[in-house]
Amino acid sequence: MASKQYDAIVIGSGISGGWAVKELTENGMETLCLEAGRPIDPDKDYAEHVPIWEKTFRDLGDRKKVERDQPMQQKGGVLGELNAKFFVNDNENPYTTPKDKPFLWIRGRQVGGRSIMWGRQSYRWSDLDFEANLKESLGADWPIRYADLAPWYDHVEEFIGVSGRMEGLPQLPDGKFLPPMDFFCVEEDMRDTVAKYFGDERMLTIGRSAVLTQRHRGRAACHYCGPCDHGCSTKSYFSSLNSTLPAARATGKLTLRPHSVVHSLIYDSAKRRIKGVRVIDGQTKEVMEFNARIVFLCASSLESTRILLNSSTPEFTHGLCNSSGVLGTYVMDHCMGGGARGRMPGHENQTHQGRRPNGIYMPRFRNVKSKHKAFLRGYGYQGGGGRENWQRGEQMAGFGPEYKAELSQPGPWTFDFYGFGESLPSPKNRVEIDPEVKDAWGIPALRITCEYGENERAMLHDMSICAAEMLSAAGARDIQPFIEDNVPGITIHEMGGARMGRDPKTSVLNSHNQAHDAKNLFVTDGACMASTACVNPSLTYMALTARAVNYAVEAMKKNEL
Repeated sequence: MASKQYDAIVIGSGISGGWAVKELTENGMETLCLEAGRPIDPDKDYAEHVPIWEKTFRDLGDRKKVERDQPMQQKGGVLGELNAKFFVNDNENPYTTPKDKPFLWIRGRQVGGRSIMWGRQSYRWSDLDFEANLKESLGADWPIRYADLAPWYDHVEEFIGVSGRMEGLPQLPDGKFLPPMDFFCVEEDMRDTVAKYFGDERMLTIGRSAVLTQRHRGRAACHYCGPCDHGCSTKSYFSSLNSTLPAARATGKLTLRPHSVVHSLIYDSAKRRIKGVRVIDGQTKEVMEFNARIVFLCASSLESTRILLNSSTPEFTHGLCNSSGVLGTYVMDHCMGGGARGRMPGHENQTHQGRRPNGIYMPRFRNVKSKHKAFLRGYGYQGGGGRENWQRGEQMAGFGPEYKAELSQPGPWTFDFYGFGESLPSPKNRVEIDPEVKDAWGIPALRITCEYGENERAMLHDMSICAAEMLSAAGARDIQPFIEDNVPGITIHEMGGARMGRDPKTSVLNSHNQAHDAKNLFVTDGACMASTACVNPSLTYMALTARAVNYAVEAMKKNEL
């Protein structure tokens, strides 16, 4: 079944797709947004204010159902009874891995995608990140630098609202910030300790978060209720459902079609361009085609790569737009899980109000001014301070009124440093089409081969040592260093698969996220990334998307697309 011709088709309605439809429609483009999952009604689906004692399983979830339908999704660490609806059914959405190389693919298929559940940490990249591949002869040189993206970071931050502090660090550029959230008392102590003992090598700031600290563009300030992964009825945190999709709807130029599972792209070999998109209706299984002048592929890094791999043609037998042969390679995810925690004596007469949806951030300090002998690149810490609550009773001996009375009062102050590090690009980390496994709609599934290397393991070790030494300097007690044995994917920062680059022989996309082999195709989600830096990537996806749309619109006006 054919449909009308659109100016643009956007595949995916999450962080990148939402920005694509906003920018396209605001530039007058008739835009079709294809979302594989269902629509979301915040009044019915958001549950951030539902008391857990009203739920059958107290938000722990029906364990039998979860083990049956979401065994991989539950390993992501945030799935519960109130938000399980936002994560995919693993039986319907399978993938495979080698037995000795496990990978966790945590996904959300609904209007808004994972922007409903993301952590909202929002950091700019610097030239330290964009230049690293070239300087170290690893992967492909990024075809852009910070100056190319800086005005688009401004553009995005001014719309979404990012709270944070100006710090003047070259490795973590400042942005257009709303007022920062406050430190807790032990966090102020740690900031002062770090400044005293580690000089200008390290510094501690509050996290830069896409959560409003004041009213912004019709959205209310956060009131610190806490369970952000259940949704946000006040629209205080940024999601495409709260912000970019409504902005696109307001133009009258958006057609949003949920339950639209993209099978493949349709390639016109005579014109060497994408003609349209082949879709399987998620409910009826009916096959449909939609056509447009340009296509923005924003389905998430691995899903976008899968769509390209499933779009093979006689010209591109190993995946569409793969003349370079690198499609599906250089898949990455941040390494995480090195750090330390401890108890912080003092301040027993102080506590904090509400559940702040943010923590501290310590920017990268390794391989910034001097070269580290054990590893390349660097890492940053998230975490922070807080007082233990009644849950500490699980590890306490006691019974009766005295035990309950003690748990009714705040416990001691604690502090955690939790590291997130850069993963090096490697051609061995790749995805390909599994020859036997298909999803619930008959579309071939991915086989994912990805593992951390010695560089990442050395970085995790350093995270643990440095965290413990800072806690010790601050007078912490019962310090517990740790190195978690995490597998790729669990950080939920998967990147790569259709990387940007300067040379069409070694990359899929050019400096404007435009496919070398099909000029009317743009890929602006995590698939485009040529390296990972060590900061959360979503802000960069949004800036890249806005920049690519601007380029595409101007090219269309000149009849170049």
